[in-house]
Amino acid sequence: MTTTAEQLDQLRIERKPGQRRRRRRRWPWVLGAIALIVAVVVLLASMRPVPVQTVPARDAADPANASLLDASGFIVARRIATVSSKTTGRVREVLIEEGQQVQEGQVLARLDPIDADAQRELAQAQLVAARSQIAQVAAQLKEAEANAARLSTLVQQKLVSRQQYEQAIASRDALRAQIASAQRSAEVSARQLDVADIGVDNTIVRAPFAGVITAKAAQPGEIVSPISAGGGFTRTGIGTIVDMDSLEIEVDVNEAYIGRVQPGMPVEAVLNAYPDWKIPAEVIAIIPAADRSKATVKVRIALKLKDSRIVPDMGVRVSFLDKPEPGEAKPTGVWVPSRTIVLPEGTPANAAAKATAGKVFVVEDGAAVAREVTLGETRDTDRLVTAGLKPGEAVISDPAKIQDGQRVVVGDAAKK
Repeated sequence: MTTTAEQLDQLRIERKPGQRRRRRRRWPWVLGAIALIVAVVVLLASMRPVPVQTVPARDAADPANASLLDASGFIVARRIATVSSKTTGRVREVLIEEGQQVQEGQVLARLDPIDADAQRELAQAQLVAARSQIAQVAAQLKEAEANAARLSTLVQQKLVSRQQYEQAIASRDALRAQIASAQRSAEVSARQLDVADIGVDNTIVRAPFAGVITAKAAQPGEIVSPISAGGGFTRTGIGTIVDMDSLEIEVDVNEAYIGRVQPGMPVEAVLNAYPDWKIPAEVIAIIPAADRSKATVKVRIALKLKDSRIVPDMGVRVSFLDKPEPGEAKPTGVWVPSRTIVLPEGTPANAAAKATAGKVFVVEDGAAVAREVTLGETRDTDRLVTAGLKPGEAVISDPAKIQDGQRVVVGDAAKK
């Protein structure tokens, strides 16, 4: 009878002596193929263009590039008003819309004049009554004067008593005083009528100056008041009007650099909404007060150009330009942002502004080319390059990960 051990021996597969050795020899070929694939992938990755952004080198001889300082601010209006009525009342009609041009004195809205009209009618009635009183007293005075004149003759002839004559004189004088009082009352009533007329006129809201409506705050049927009321049901204004001719720029300048700014200094302004539009401007004044929380000083700048694209509260970046002296030699070289310059290894951070040599990467035929440059002065975030660059050359903005000769793709092409 066959045992279990014999059965297992019958099921065992015999291997030839060199079979396992030949299978082990395949692994070097597999590892070599993997290494070759990795090398090809790395090579292809190194040949792929790197996306970069560039900035042009700005000619230092161009007055527009002679920026002493850059700062950010906003467009503000020196003449801006929220127009309200002089009296509390219900709005009957609103005649303005946002963006509408209005002239000085133009009617913007009308309030319900019922109360004002009633007050005016009352004042007019009081004036009529006062004038009627004057007429009545004047008639009585005329009679009293005639009676006194007649008794004066009769008392001389001793035809009437002296007492009767004196009573006539007293009556005449009392009527004279009464008519003077009535005349003063009529004057007061006339002035009250003038005040009532003003009250009626106050129900009409007019533009205080010419400008553009930037906000419409009230609608017909709402209550408006020049004084804010609790509860949130009373409007305090009809609309906001801005004098577009009073637009200017306000910027905050770091107090460490405020000494570079002077009244009358030329300025170049660029709106955030229109980055390619350079607007000529000029410093109006330096406000003599510092903001301790931001360590800045506010500077007012006048725009030399009026345009409908310039609106209040727009963001703007300004460059304070160097005003050349008569006969002064034009500067040579180009201006580039300091971030584009690679300093020699080991340059201390506190000595970066005093470094006289470095390198930048420029784009030539789709490749990054290292260029040795000579460095000059530092102004704000820019550095003057006195040698090694030409105006207009495309300098790579972030050279940290760029190598000489590396393929690059610039701008919009990098996004595709």
